[in-house]
Amino acid sequence: MQNHLTLALLATIVTAPALRAETIPAPGDLIRAELLPGWREADGRHFAALHLRLAPQWKTYWRAPGDAGIPPQFDWSGSENLGRVTVHWPRPTVFDFEGMTTIGYLQDVVLPVEVEPQDPSRPMHLQARVDLGICKDVCVPAEVSMEGALPTPGAADAAIAAALAARPLDSTTGGIEMADCSVAEISDGLQVTARLRLPPGPAAETVVMEPGAPVWVSDSTVNRDGNLLTAVADMVPGPGQSFTLDPAALRLTVLSGSHAVELIGCPLR
Repeated sequence: MQNHLTLALLATIVTAPALRAETIPAPGDLIRAELLPGWREADGRHFAALHLRLAPQWKTYWRAPGDAGIPPQFDWSGSENLGRVTVHWPRPTVFDFEGMTTIGYLQDVVLPVEVEPQDPSRPMHLQARVDLGICKDVCVPAEVSMEGALPTPGAADAAIAAALAARPLDSTTGGIEMADCSVAEISDGLQVTARLRLPPGPAAETVVMEPGAPVWVSDSTVNRDGNLLTAVADMVPGPGQSFTLDPAALRLTVLSGSHAVELIGCPLR
């Protein structure tokens, strides 16, 4: 089996109302996917990656894609001897599309995947199906599939290492000196206000809130006063559902150009 396997794309075209279908390239020209097999660590963890290559000026989305984006979904059920899998997300880019904020990657992204075997004495075979959105002037829901054996010990891969190094900084390394949150009830959910004390980033700042629960989260309104950054977002559960925020599970990511800082857990004040 080849270590790098480029796979077929299954895609359904969805056009924006004001755009014509004939402006869309053929689906097979929009995205290619391959599995980078990576290497095994001494403790049994294996680092592989999903490499997505998109057509020029096309983008796909981060795990929290913004109010107008499409979050990717992963299915690992066809894998063999897979105990645990964690996707590591490199720092994304913030896009403005007709006044709406989306967050993702332009043209090319390597998503490192950290996997652990159920039985360390047996080989692992990774099979991934990814449902994702890819967009330019129109959006295309797409499905890519890839699979391959994860070799022991494998070999270092510069693309995987670079993607791991491009993850957001943790709160200490990123200079967050203080963080607290407050919660207020609104008619259909909760409004969360986060305060972070950290130096200004090199560009306009976007704060992404991820509550660790399947609720809709609005884009944050962000204000800065010196080293104090304040972000406010609404969190709304589905119809007929309730939602209680777990402050220990709340993930806050500050994106600012080529700089990103991430905090998990925000004490309530």
